[in-house]
Amino acid sequence: MSARPAVFLDRDGTLIEDPGYLGDPDGVVLIPGVGKALVRLAEAGFALIVVSNQAGVARGLFTEEAVVAVNGRVAELLDREGAAIDDWYWCSHHPEFSGACDCRKPGTELLERAARTHDLDLVSSWMVGDHASDVEAVSRVGGRGILVLTGHGGHGDVPEGTPVADDLPAAADLILSS
Repeated sequence: MSARPAVFLDRDGTLIEDPGYLGDPDGVVLIPGVGKALVRLAEAGFALIVVSNQAGVARGLFTEEAVVAVNGRVAELLDREGAAIDDWYWCSHHPEFSGACDCRKPGTELLERAARTHDLDLVSSWMVGDHASDVEAVSRVGGRGILVLTGHGGHGDVPEGTPVADDLPAAADLILSS
């Protein structure tokens, strides 16, 4: 069986509203249209993998268990829309609090780990996120990125040539038309 492409997804600001350091599952609010967009991508054969920086753990604002609980709530809400995430990866570090690491985006460790676990073709894969670091991470492994304007999108430097989409449904349109 040959490797398949993935769409790597940032969580906060891409799939769900980003209130800042979300550690409470009751605070999860899906961004409109996310479920249907994920269904379309999965039907096209993409693995759907969440890759998220969760510096709130390093900052002592919430625990790893809280990250798991929030992810569970996101999964529950997506399930109601017929969508599912294939796997969840997160970095619980922050350079100022826990030192440098290779898993914090734009590092590539989490993308590479997902590729090994799920037999993914990184060069044929995409990353959709609301930070330039999301786009930079996937470009470092040969994939392509799309910056969405939900969450923190539109803030900071956008790597030259990076497509920008209003939201995940618009990003899915770009991916599926390429």
